[in-house]
Amino acid sequence: MRPCGTFDERYSQDMAILRIKRHWLALIVTLIFLYTFPLYGSYYFISLINSLSITIIIVLGLQLVSGYCGQISFGQAAFMAVGAYVSAILTGKFGFSFFLALPISGLLAGLIGLIGGAPSLRIKGFYLAMATIAIHFVVMWLIIHLQITGTTQGLHPPSPQIGSFVFDSDETIYYIIVTVMLLMTYGARNIVRTRVGRAFVAIRDNDLAAEVMGIELYRYKLLAFFISCFYAGIAGSLWAHWIQMVHPEQFTLLHALNYIGMLIVGGGGSIPGVFFGVLFLRLLDEGVMFAAPILASIFPWIGIHPAASMSVSVFGIVLILFLIFEPRGLAHRWEIFKASYRLYPFSH
Repeated sequence: MRPCGTFDERYSQDMAILRIKRHWLALIVTLIFLYTFPLYGSYYFISLINSLSITIIIVLGLQLVSGYCGQISFGQAAFMAVGAYVSAILTGKFGFSFFLALPISGLLAGLIGLIGGAPSLRIKGFYLAMATIAIHFVVMWLIIHLQITGTTQGLHPPSPQIGSFVFDSDETIYYIIVTVMLLMTYGARNIVRTRVGRAFVAIRDNDLAAEVMGIELYRYKLLAFFISCFYAGIAGSLWAHWIQMVHPEQFTLLHALNYIGMLIVGGGGSIPGVFFGVLFLRLLDEGVMFAAPILASIFPWIGIHPAASMSVSVFGIVLILFLIFEPRGLAHRWEIFKASYRLYPFSH
């Protein structure tokens, strides 16, 4: 929605992501802030941004397959594990460069994701969700029992390196993680603007009508799963070389549920919704982590264990509240705010 008199004169203006000078200014300020933050930011916030950026990449992939294509997937944690282990094996055991292992990890995770997308033509909804959960357990079982993955001991991938410079600290690898996150966000934003993105939306809204219009359901559903798993694999590779420890306990079904929750809170079918959901729930989790010990000291009768598990309880409560009162997520509130801002002082 735009105010009266604001219109595009050229097709390039209509297709532009950044339409006006304020958009460009906001982008430049954001980039300056992100790339200068390690110079003055604390270790805690640098580490937090690293974690947020990796989570954003994962949820971006989930947004494409679930929010835009309408295919429910609980397999993001498993495909993240695939990317993490592939990258750790390639760099640690075969001597690959991290910058070569990174795209390979995404591609292999995407190819394995095609197996998860294969049943999507015949099943949907609850049954597809159960199929992706089954894939999660199959992938994790293989990781635990294969010798090359280190079984239950895990792997220790090396730090990324360019020449003699080693990205062996949160401050240095921060630039890799943030750069990849920005590139993946730009890629996702453009995918949804293409013919592929429009096909995803048509399948989500009514797959029968989409098929009648000539959209190949099987092709686009498999493509959605491939792209989603590619994003998860990239995030897994970044995670492995940031933490420098890959273990099966890092990729549980609870993590997959958290990613689904971030998508619900942020809003499906919206790239900004990914950022809203991830930031809201992760910052809420950080706040609960700091508040739990204080609450336990003020109310000793609560005990240590309920306070320690408070983040899970708060996550469930927030999810229920959003499903009841704001099922379209924070992205919907953002669209309402933008409309009211553009039309101010007129109420309509």
